[in-house]
Amino acid sequence: MVVLLVLLGVFLTIGCTDNGSEATNETGTPTAETQVSEQESEIMVSAAASLTEAFTDMESQFETENPNIDVNFNFGSSGNLRTQIEGGAPVDVFASADQKNMDTLAGKELIDNSTRKDFARNSLVLIVPASSTLNITGIEDLTSPEVERITIGNPDTVPVGNYTRTVLTEADLWNQTENKFVLGEDVKQVLTYVERGEVDAGFVYMTDAKTADTGTIKIVAIVPVSIPISYPIAVVSASENKEEAQAFLDYVTGEEGQEILEEYGFTSGSK
Repeated sequence: MVVLLVLLGVFLTIGCTDNGSEATNETGTPTAETQVSEQESEIMVSAAASLTEAFTDMESQFETENPNIDVNFNFGSSGNLRTQIEGGAPVDVFASADQKNMDTLAGKELIDNSTRKDFARNSLVLIVPASSTLNITGIEDLTSPEVERITIGNPDTVPVGNYTRTVLTEADLWNQTENKFVLGEDVKQVLTYVERGEVDAGFVYMTDAKTADTGTIKIVAIVPVSIPISYPIAVVSASENKEEAQAFLDYVTGEEGQEILEEYGFTSGSK
């Protein structure tokens, strides 16, 4: 009888241990099944180069509030990013520095148009190296023989370059300055040329001018544009993470995202 009672106690102990291990191990660590359900979802955000600082700043705060979403960025000229999406690049969110590139994707049904929103605006400025001795105070001065090299974004792929071309064309200055242009692959490269003193002047966004290394450039003019510099954002149609992509879009267009954008010199997309 004693032996039978001992054996019964052993079996009961083993049974309790096995039942408990279905949820956790002895240390309380979640099982593999639980861990899979808590895995992060990664999203790729392709964004205009001028958004680099603001979006990078948003990343940590967004991921803190959304611990299961890992945001990765691909910054570049809006035209090149649009081409990548057209070629099937695995992108979840596209943020452009102009309406033209977003319109192109919309026309091909490559974005979810119901998610599209304008979220920021910018300004075009004319800058010169801080050490410049040339008397450049406005775009008319760029026709001077003393001004030999002007950097602009490639107008065919870089929105800031397209805005620049429109401004100079409307002022009847394009033909007089075209032979002086040094084309940049994106607005950051344009800024770098001026910072290094490799050119006499350049056109960038106000937000990028504010990120220049201290003492390297001067803003000599805010250049009026006939087409507002407006930034749209949308979820890409081919995204396999639409819920997570929408969460990031909502953050950018929400109060916290807008506050960060304003810190970097952008204005609200609705203004």
